[in-house]
Amino acid sequence: MRHGKKVNHLGRTDSHRKAMLANMATSLIKAKRITTTLAKAKALRTYVEPLITKAKNDTTHSRRTVFSYLQDKEVITILFREVAEKVANRPGGYTRIIKLNNRQGDNAEMALIELVDYNTVYGKDVEVKEEKKTTRRGRSKAAAAPKATEAKAEVAEEVAPAEEAPATEEPKGE
Repeated sequence: MRHGKKVNHLGRTDSHRKAMLANMATSLIKAKRITTTLAKAKALRTYVEPLITKAKNDTTHSRRTVFSYLQDKEVITILFREVAEKVANRPGGYTRIIKLNNRQGDNAEMALIELVDYNTVYGKDVEVKEEKKTTRRGRSKAAAAPKATEAKAEVAEEVAPAEEAPATEEPKGE
């Protein structure tokens, strides 16, 4: 029976799973968002969020503890300097999982996992950019309205002479 055993083993041995999650956590901290399967994303969330919480307290002990999980000095530096600053006043929930379409090859459920405070697409802190409406001719609609009737008249005049032009003569078969 599985009473109280909530760890998703992901079909891997313990050492393989720990190594995979450490690599994924490293990639997430470096790139701020990664695409993976939904099951791995959920497992990664439970793996990386305690590490981010630990990084909020910048002591030698917490650095060594996080290093024992990730084994990458560059990532530890990024985590304790950049990421910890951004999440300093956040009480948890440092990651967001967004479901994507299923993978083409094996129909696996895919997901995007990202650090919430590094999102540049949407959110409270993101500035709303007004898209400039571009026209093809560069005229305003008010100025183009009177000229539109003139343009239609010109088109009608151009069509009429084309119809009056003599048709090409077909060669007679002799």
